[in-house]
Parts: sequence; structure tokens; C-alpha cells
Amino acid sequence: MVDDFFTPPSFKPVDALQQLKRHVRDLKVLTEKGSGFELQGVAVLNIQVEGEAITARLARRRSPRSEWDVQTLKSSADVRKLQDDIKRRLLRWVDED
Repeated sequence: MVDDFFTPPSFKPVDALQQLKRHVRDLKVLTEKGSGFELQGVAVLNIQVEGEAITARLARRRSPRSEWDVQTLKSSADVRKLQDDIKRRLLRWVDED
């Protein structure tokens, strides 16, 4: 019983995906389109639930032919790390304009 106190709650990918999408929408820079987000008409983020995890594809550069970094999110810590990465890249992409 004592061990349960220190065990983090189980990861629920559907709930985490909703929370992640809400976070990205709150940034007010990206436009949601289907399972992804665009910056000025260019796809830069795609997130979807696959099994017990979330698969996220984040563009390295804001370009129609961008290379993608693929991340598998299996915990809340992974989701927070992706949120930070999205913010960093958004700052870089906006500064490039």
C-alpha cells in the first residue's frame, strides 16, 4: 500500500493528447489542421495517439520540404519536454522571418 503512494499516475495518451493540443493552441501562433499544426501555411507539427503512446513529428525547419524529428511520448515528462521543444522552435522560426 505504501508503494502506491509514490507511484506516478498511469499515462493516458488520449487525455495527454488533448492537453498537448490545448497547450499548442494557447500559443496562438500555430493553426490546427487535422492531426497537425501549421505555421503560416507550412506543416510544422503532427501529433497522434498510437497504442499506449503519442507519436509526435516536429519539423526541424519551417519549410514545405522539412525534415522531421519523430518522438514517442510515453509519459507526462515526455509531453512537457515536447512542449518546451515546440516553444524553442517557434521562437527560432518566428525570428527567421
